Amino acid sequence: MTKLKLSIGAALVVALIVLGVGQTKLQEPSVAAGSGVMAPHFEVDPYWPRPLPHMWAMGNTIGVHVDNRDHVFVVHRNDASQFGGNTEIGLQGGVSECCQPAPPIIEFDHAGNVVNAFGGPDPDAPYVWPESNHGIEIAPNGDIWIGGNGGSDSHILVFTRDGEYIRTIGVPGEDRDSNSQTHFSRVAEIAIDVEANEAYIADGYRNRRVAVLDVSTGAFKRYWGAYGNRPDDEADVTYTPGVAGPQQFRGPVHCAEPTYDGLVYVCDRGADRVQVFRKDGTYVREVVYNPKTLNQGSTWDIAFSKDPEQEFMYLVDGQNFKVSVIDRQSMEVLYTFGQGGRQPGTWYAPHSIATDSEGNIYTTETYEGARVQKFVYQGIRPITVKERAPTWPANKL
Repeated sequence: MTKLKLSIGAALVVALIVLGVGQTKLQEPSVAAGSGVMAPHFEVDPYWPRPLPHMWAMGNTIGVHVDNRDHVFVVHRNDASQFGGNTEIGLQGGVSECCQPAPPIIEFDHAGNVVNAFGGPDPDAPYVWPESNHGIEIAPNGDIWIGGNGGSDSHILVFTRDGEYIRTIGVPGEDRDSNSQTHFSRVAEIAIDVEANEAYIADGYRNRRVAVLDVSTGAFKRYWGAYGNRPDDEADVTYTPGVAGPQQFRGPVHCAEPTYDGLVYVCDRGADRVQVFRKDGTYVREVVYNPKTLNQGSTWDIAFSKDPEQEFMYLVDGQNFKVSVIDRQSMEVLYTFGQGGRQPGTWYAPHSIATDSEGNIYTTETYEGARVQKFVYQGIRPITVKERAPTWPANKL
C-alpha cells in the first residue's frame, strides 16, 4: 500500500510539473505580447448601423468618411450587377417584397440611423456619374467628394451635403496619363488637409501618382510618384517579395493621407508598402507590411488616432482580412485585430477605414462583404494578443 501511495504521489508530482510546463507554454504568447506596450483597443458594435429603411441593400461598400458632426458617410455600388439578381433585389425586379439597392451615398448619424441618401447615374444631370464609384471624403464645409475606378472614370465629383451638384474636377472618359494636369485615371480615394485647404488624390488604379488640388476651386497644384519620382506609366512595376520594390508606384495607389505634422502616408497596395512624404512630395521613408502578400496586396487604407500627435496609425489589409495598429513614429506593428468571416467583427475584404472624434473606427467591405461596421474605442490598454486580437468582449466568447 505504501509503495502504491508513493507511486501515485510521484505520478501526481510529475503530472503537476507537466501541467505547470503546459500552462507556461500556453501563457507564453500573452507574456510575450504583454511586455508593457500600450495601444488602443476596440470592440465591435454588432448593433451599428441600424437596419436600412425602404428594404434597401448595399453593394460593394467602397468608401467611408466621418464629418465634423460625427456623421458617417459611405459610398457603395448600387448597380444591379452588385446583387444576386431577383433573389436579392426582388422588390426592384417587381417579383417580391424585398429588396432594392440603396442610393450610392448614405449618411448615418452617430447612432447609426440613416439621415440622408442620394446619388447615382441620371441622364438629365449635369455630371457623369462614375462607372464604378470609389472613395468618399467630406470637406470641412460639408461638401462631399467622390472618385471612381471604372474604365472611363478620369474625374472627381463634388456635391453639397444635401446632394446638390457643385462641380466636376477632371475630364471624364480620358485615358491614363500620370503627368496630366487636366484629368485623372481611376481615382481610388481623396483626403483633405483642412489647414492647407488642399485635397490629396490617390490617383490611382491606372495612374501612378499622388495629385494635390485646391479644395475651394479644384485647381491642380502639384503631383508626384513613388520616392518622389516623376511618374512613368511605361516603367516596369513588377513586385517580387523579398526584392526591392519598383521605383514607380505599382498601384493601385489606394490612399494618400495627410497628417497634422506635415506628412502624407501613401498606400501602394500592390507592392505591400506605405511610403511617407512631406506635403511637397519629398520622400521620407517606406515600410513594407506582410511582404509575402500577393494578389491584391496588403496596404489598402489608413486612418490615424484622434490625439493631437496622431500617435497611432490603423492600416486596413483587405487581402489578409485584418487591421494593424501601428506606432506611427517607428512604423512598427504593435498588434493586429480581426479575421475573415461574415459575422460582426470579422471581414470579407475590409476596404476602407475612418475614425470619429471619440476614437471609434469604421470599416467598409467590398465584394460580398458589402457593409460598414463600427469598432468602439476601449481606451489605451496593454497588448495581450499580438496577432488577430478578438473584437468581441472576452465574456461573450
